[in-house]
Amino acid sequence: MELLSKNLHKKPVRPVKIMQFGEGNFLRAFVEWIIQDLNDKGAINADVAVVQPMPFGRVKELADQNGLYTLRLEGIDNGKQVKTSRVIDVIGDCINPFTEYEKFLKYGESEELEVIISNTTEAGIAVDPTDTDFSVCPKSYPGKLLALLKRRYDKFNGDAGKGLAIVPCELIDNNGNELYRCLTELAVINKMDEKFIKWMQTANHFTSTLVDRIVPGYPAAEIEDIRKETGYLDNNVVKGEIFHLWVLKKEAHVQKVLPADKTGLNVIFADDIKPYKQRKVKILNGSHTAMVPVAYLCGIDTVGEAVNDPVIGKFVRDFVFEEVNPTIALPQDQMVAFANSVIERYQNPFIRHELMSIALNSTTKFRTRLLPTLEDYVKINKSLPHHLLFAFAALVEFHKGVRGSEKIALKDDPAYLAHWSELWAGFNGDYEKLAKAALGWKEAWETDMNAIHPEICATVARYLKAMDTKGMRAALECFVSGCKNNCK
Repeated sequence: MELLSKNLHKKPVRPVKIMQFGEGNFLRAFVEWIIQDLNDKGAINADVAVVQPMPFGRVKELADQNGLYTLRLEGIDNGKQVKTSRVIDVIGDCINPFTEYEKFLKYGESEELEVIISNTTEAGIAVDPTDTDFSVCPKSYPGKLLALLKRRYDKFNGDAGKGLAIVPCELIDNNGNELYRCLTELAVINKMDEKFIKWMQTANHFTSTLVDRIVPGYPAAEIEDIRKETGYLDNNVVKGEIFHLWVLKKEAHVQKVLPADKTGLNVIFADDIKPYKQRKVKILNGSHTAMVPVAYLCGIDTVGEAVNDPVIGKFVRDFVFEEVNPTIALPQDQMVAFANSVIERYQNPFIRHELMSIALNSTTKFRTRLLPTLEDYVKINKSLPHHLLFAFAALVEFHKGVRGSEKIALKDDPAYLAHWSELWAGFNGDYEKLAKAALGWKEAWETDMNAIHPEICATVARYLKAMDTKGMRAALECFVSGCKNNCK
């Protein structure tokens, strides 16, 4: 069986007008799929140059297949089960800037380049003050983008008409504004010319976005069936659900060069994306993050198994309907409808969404996805959201690093993993001390959560003790049966 390449699929020749930072599953199953649709329907004529944001990644695997890969979409559409496969052919170049730095920078000189898109995880849009040597590839995403923009500024002598549409997809609030802020701060740290900084701020067009599609990634369990169906080998197959939503804050230039709402897909340019953002992040992403440590330590491996488990499923539903929905300022009938649709998406029979894939960078994900709900709930109700705190206790227990006799393959910022390890290494049986230290970790949470409510520490300590001494399943069964305050 032959490897998918231009020998098997005739790839159209298009100019590279879009640079994408990130080559992971989500961008390939979401943004590149939308770009493919725009090309196929004549709304744009543009290929994508994919940039690997970290020293490790898969641009080589993509390049080996001439940028081609198969996208498998499966789910429920208008009440019917749908399963489709198509070759995505919009990747025009693959770049590892750590080994091809000059090739990367040359794109800054391109007359054809119009759009920058990124998804470098929630931790990607941040200032690294050590990014000061631009003679080599900067470590951070803002550092790389700053180097590219500086090359562009120099090439075109500060021409205001050469600015780019910059469209981040990272799951943080006001991601466009945050990226703008990080670039400005890093430029100041590097004592860059004020005229360049002004050009960067005014000639370029930043917009904030919200993205929504569940993407389990490489369908290892089905790959043989997919190969038989397609008749070729593909090491870059990616699987996603049918549902999709992309909300972008209105920005005239972005709408002109990336008219993603013009082909009938669920893409919205909105005056205010905040309500959409809160709904999606708090309900879908928040329930994912709350579910992972609880379900995984119960011996469950996938989202579908978790929500179909009577005890875990009840925990997830009660968390969403009782603790999340009331904190969002949208009509409750809309919230209920959206929450029910999320549960249905979790139950998609075609999707095997591994809990450990969601567990990546779980420390940051708690801060961005669950901490706002905790703070809002306490502010509104003057009481604690017990499901959320049970999930936080489970996060602490998860970072003990073991499930039964197995070692958990924790993947997070090395500094965060080191701190979790230190917390458990210093544990002497005092659960309240452990809870206080975990809640008070300002470097991770950007606040001392002990101050949120006078009973928060004792509550987390109680749940931690139950999990650590009785096991997660027994602790959870006790919790959902109603003994929220007596899980001993």
